[in-house]
Amino acid sequence: MTSIPSEKRVEILSAKELGRTLSRLASQILEEVPDSRELLLLGIPTRGVHLAKVLARELENRAGHSIDQGSLDPTFHRDDLKRVGTRMVQQTDLPSTLEGRQILLVDDVIFTGRTVRAALEALQTWGRAKKVMLLVMVDRGHRELPIQPNFCGRQVPTRRSETIELRLKEVDGEEGVFLCKSNNSKL
Repeated sequence: MTSIPSEKRVEILSAKELGRTLSRLASQILEEVPDSRELLLLGIPTRGVHLAKVLARELENRAGHSIDQGSLDPTFHRDDLKRVGTRMVQQTDLPSTLEGRQILLVDDVIFTGRTVRAALEALQTWGRAKKVMLLVMVDRGHRELPIQPNFCGRQVPTRRSETIELRLKEVDGEEGVFLCKSNNSKL
């Protein structure tokens, strides 16, 4: 992911605010899931995978035990590949069976809902979970499907021409959430 020049970026969450948001989300997850040992975090590539790792560490600190996490690449289940193009497919990594598990799909941004729809379809090919939930760091609106996250860090109304960028220290060398404006976009 290439970074947009800073004059075209607006900070939505600072590193400190991102940390507080992750802490709040972890608390909400543990309130929702009666037995955190049933929890399995599955990051959706690309940024959802990294976000799931960070969130798993936060949950482990609170729960006092390790939290299973992996990744689920829904690329071959998308219905909009001609519109969004393809990227390198990443390996799906499921550390255990889905049976009896409470699955938390993790993604950085929800937009049209098509990625989540594809992830749900991909998940079905691997088994039947006890429950499937969705966590996103940012909900930017513009949904084309009736899909809503169970857990959301921040709702940020955007123009279709704008994007949201989640930056994580261990991947990007900086941390925060940014609104990236295109040349023809105004705030």
